[in-house]
Amino acid sequence: MDSLICKYCRERSSVTPSTQYIRCHGCQRALSVGSTEDEVLPKGLSLDTRKKMTEEKERCLRVRKKFLGSNSQHGQTSSQPPPVITQDPPARGKRALICGITYKKQKYELRGTAQDVKNMRDLLVKQFRFPEESILILAEDEKYRPPTRKNIEHAFQWLMRGIQSGDSLVFYFSGHGLRQRDFQGDEIDGFDETICPLDFQSNGNILDNYINKAIVRPLIPGVTLHAIVDCCHSGTMLDLPHVYNINTGKWDDNRPPSGTYKGTSGGRAICFSACEDYQQAADTTAFSTEKEMTGAMTHTFIRAIEEAVASNKQITYQGILDSMHETLKQAQKSGFRAGIHRLFHRKILQDPQLSSSEEFSTSTEFKL
Repeated sequence: MDSLICKYCRERSSVTPSTQYIRCHGCQRALSVGSTEDEVLPKGLSLDTRKKMTEEKERCLRVRKKFLGSNSQHGQTSSQPPPVITQDPPARGKRALICGITYKKQKYELRGTAQDVKNMRDLLVKQFRFPEESILILAEDEKYRPPTRKNIEHAFQWLMRGIQSGDSLVFYFSGHGLRQRDFQGDEIDGFDETICPLDFQSNGNILDNYINKAIVRPLIPGVTLHAIVDCCHSGTMLDLPHVYNINTGKWDDNRPPSGTYKGTSGGRAICFSACEDYQQAADTTAFSTEKEMTGAMTHTFIRAIEEAVASNKQITYQGILDSMHETLKQAQKSGFRAGIHRLFHRKILQDPQLSSSEEFSTSTEFKL
């Protein structure tokens, strides 16, 4: 039996000589076995690998069924294909991509992401002086482009287009995240992390490998990217080589066992994530006096910055991370469980993470 590598997510799938079409085990896209764009490999996969792939496919199907239900419309309200990113080149200097997905009318719809988008946009404009025209928002609100897979991928290109030394870039994502078995040997824990676009059931997830290639590798000297990722399993969503250990105060080595390079082209990438790779993130009303649903990570991130500003303290990476951990810890202690919602759980059990393309002192001032 031969194998085929998906051109979209690079997962391997088993094929028989008579097979014309298969569904990828990883991203669930339909693949043409006879297509020259897909890679067919000779017989060489071990029985153990094939068994793992079959088990992972069955697990993904179970999660997908629970997540979307049997009557999902994939979040689409029209039979017409959604528009792609075609706007003019972004402004010089500061530039941000904000993506928030509620998955309307799907079984595990999120209510906090719409408010997250507004809050993050306000933070960038008011606190960090980002020009409004330099912020691209993907959301299900009719005034924005929908956060489909194609639009997110095009938005990554927009974010990187024509970057120059001195540019400050931001990528923010609030939505669902999943993980799937890694068969390429570039994940220490054996799993790839993924973000779920609005249309992920029909067009697949976006893997951490792709995100790294799209917005980390292109960073040239003098360009800095900050990512804020509020979703489940987001600890190493950018596949950055170094992860900060808040318990030891040191950086842990997250470089792939395969030796694949995951760094930049001379620039710097830094990521705040909602939780560790094996954890899930929460939406909650616990932090709002008006019972307004927000992402727990997004709220604590913004709150840490606003409190530092209000007390005339320097905003540092360590200060933000410590504040986020403490706020979530106190919320859990106080039993604030009402209104908590994210995939498959009802508690705030998440440890925000900091990762980077290079080691640095976390007492450094946080600037965007």
